[in-house]
Amino acid sequence: MNLARASDQLGDVVLRPVRGHHAFEGCVEQLATAIRLGVFPNGSVLPTERDLAERMGVSRATLREAIAALRQADMVHTTRGRGGGTVVSYRPQAPVEDGSAGLADRKEQLLDCLTFRRVVEPGACHVAASRGISASERMLLTTSLAAVDEAVDSAVHRQADSRLHLAIATVTGSPMTIRSVTEVQSCLHDMLQAIPVLDVNIEHSSRQHRAIVKAILDGEPTRARRAMEQHCDDTAALLRGLLG
Repeated sequence: MNLARASDQLGDVVLRPVRGHHAFEGCVEQLATAIRLGVFPNGSVLPTERDLAERMGVSRATLREAIAALRQADMVHTTRGRGGGTVVSYRPQAPVEDGSAGLADRKEQLLDCLTFRRVVEPGACHVAASRGISASERMLLTTSLAAVDEAVDSAVHRQADSRLHLAIATVTGSPMTIRSVTEVQSCLHDMLQAIPVLDVNIEHSSRQHRAIVKAILDGEPTRARRAMEQHCDDTAALLRGLLG
């Protein structure tokens, strides 16, 4: 499974019907979040308007308005002619040395997100390891893990890291779990973007990722849950320390 197929598979589950009366805003939020987290990486082509409208439960007119907003934000551009479509032009940003000041007004919410993550993601690992996953799901996990290890810079690594966690959520087969992990990863992404990249932490995180995925592939739910708990705890400690 290549990265494009992995993106399609993640997109199938991350994008969901928009609820309430704010369909336009909901579409923009979901698509922008999927792009920022690397579900649709730079240079990839979004699904067709028809497919996206069906997935998100909106009219094609509303979907076009949302795509237009993403174009205005320089997150996508549209190519015409045969083989054309909406292409992601958002380039992931490298974490900054000290962006904590920009998160000050959201600090309470973001710290609560770390608590919520400690509940949701270890549980997702336990479920994923308990299911007897399919060959395509195994490939999704191994492809996503390899993308983290092979990331060429810190910006690409940050997106690949998010995709791996979303892949684990996808393997649970639970739409509510997928929604929760997507929300958690969006908050986590903002926090990790606000602290410097630490090589020691990246190496530590990579070892934990490999342990988590191996436990899921081996069908060891308790080991998978505990490995993710350790991963969440270490990341939370780093963030609480550096964000103040």
